[in-house]
Amino acid sequence: MDWLTAVERLRSAREHGVLVTVASVRGHAPREAGAKMVVAADRTWGTVGGGNLEAVAVARARALLDAGALQPELLPVTLSDKVPFQHGVQCCGGEVTVLLEPLPVVPAVAVFGVGHVGLELARILARRDLELHLVDSRPEQLTPERLSVLDDALARVHVHHVPVLPELVLAELPPGAHVLVMTHDHAEDAALCDAALRTPQLGSIGLIGSAGKWARFRRKLADEGHPPEAIERITTPIGLPGITGKDPATIAVSVAAALALAFQRDGTTVRAGW
Repeated sequence: MDWLTAVERLRSAREHGVLVTVASVRGHAPREAGAKMVVAADRTWGTVGGGNLEAVAVARARALLDAGALQPELLPVTLSDKVPFQHGVQCCGGEVTVLLEPLPVVPAVAVFGVGHVGLELARILARRDLELHLVDSRPEQLTPERLSVLDDALARVHVHHVPVLPELVLAELPPGAHVLVMTHDHAEDAALCDAALRTPQLGSIGLIGSAGKWARFRRKLADEGHPPEAIERITTPIGLPGITGKDPATIAVSVAAALALAFQRDGTTVRAGW
């Protein structure tokens, strides 16, 4: 398997890894600059030359994984029998610098309801390196023409048209996914809140709506057997408290900012496209 396929596989499996690249070479070395390998906690793909060089790089990459490091670093290695070595003598005589780039698990966000606010929020989130799931029971909300504003997305956008029981999508979401409930139908919202509380391993759960709507939902969720501490997992209203505008773009900016804070609490790094 080549290194690019390995990176894609780790991302799809939501596993951390490190991309190791020969950044520079002076003198003789087993691989040329640009050679790459991918290191995960329990396996590797590709090679940067084998021997002590590769073993040192793999050991350092796994130390970064264990530490949860997110910043890249350069690692110089001298290929000489005159310097200390850890994994066997490698006396090519050159000097190699390898670049170690952590490959974090990117955040996942699911937006249930791609109406005015949902689409504005999708436009903002699509400019981040994350897994973005858009779910709606109405086909007209998910047409290619309407979603064309996401054509240049940095995020990976997954579109789910679910005419019946959109809450079934919850079980398909990756662990830790942040869920936002903002459909056109309060009954659909209520069903999603109930199902989200019954779905393990989700991240935050947010619900758009008024205080009156939430009071009714709280009673309904309690009647359906959810204990108070479970119900408290749902955040409503969503967004940052200090932003009170009600137009779709303002709400979307507020919700996106709150999500950015959640990503920081999760310890994830999100590459921005803006």
